[in-house]
Amino acid sequence: MFELFDEDFDAMELAEGALVLNKAINPHTQDVWAQSELNRLLQEAELLLVNETNEQQRFDALLRVFYHEWGFCGDRENYFHSDNGFIDKVLESRKGIPVSLGAILLFVARKLGFPLAGVTFPTQFLLKLEWHNQKPLYINPFNGEYISLHTLTAWLIGHKGPLAKLKSQHLVQTDNPTVIGRWLALLKGALLREERYTLALKCTDLALTFVPDDPYEIRDRGFIYQQLDCHQMALSDFQYFIDQCPDDPAAELLKNQVTAMSRTQVTLH
Repeated sequence: MFELFDEDFDAMELAEGALVLNKAINPHTQDVWAQSELNRLLQEAELLLVNETNEQQRFDALLRVFYHEWGFCGDRENYFHSDNGFIDKVLESRKGIPVSLGAILLFVARKLGFPLAGVTFPTQFLLKLEWHNQKPLYINPFNGEYISLHTLTAWLIGHKGPLAKLKSQHLVQTDNPTVIGRWLALLKGALLREERYTLALKCTDLALTFVPDDPYEIRDRGFIYQQLDCHQMALSDFQYFIDQCPDDPAAELLKNQVTAMSRTQVTLH
């Protein structure tokens, strides 16, 4: 069983941690090539920016290189496809979602010394740029555009309702393990939608190494086992969820399902 701890992810750049995660989910992930490609992009960026002396202009030049010369962009047509959560696939297609594009941009920018960090804003992953003695700037990694606090407030209202207010905790730098945890959930959801249950099961097993005995993760694992025709294991996971979360609305539905599955098991035997 794959095992990696929070401190391991904190010791890596986010893109490198995502590659480890990707490889653990899908052994066919081209992690060696992807790491080489990240390093190649870094070297190319160093050469392209060598004549820029002003740090802020240098960073804006990096954004132009990343989104225009290299052609990275948000995948508007297949936003929820699992490929957008695998770094090697994003490096190949140059299309992704905020967290995967942001991770690649973070890798290059931080290696070049820019004060850039990731933020898990409620609606999507953001990048925060903090120049010395200046207010933070926020970047949408989906398209490389700067985002105003007014726009972020509008996003939050659209997500949480008209009474939502933008607070400082919404814009705090996020550590890598937290981002990786959300990335894992995103990949699991995408793989489930695509009915790639074997890979989705790996996501659940990985999540349970970080949060053992999480009833919601175990419930999801039960659903995956059910799709894989591992009915006895599904029953066990569903029952665990019912016992741990009896007041959850899903528990009542699962009770009926467990009863029906148990009868089927008896009939089969």
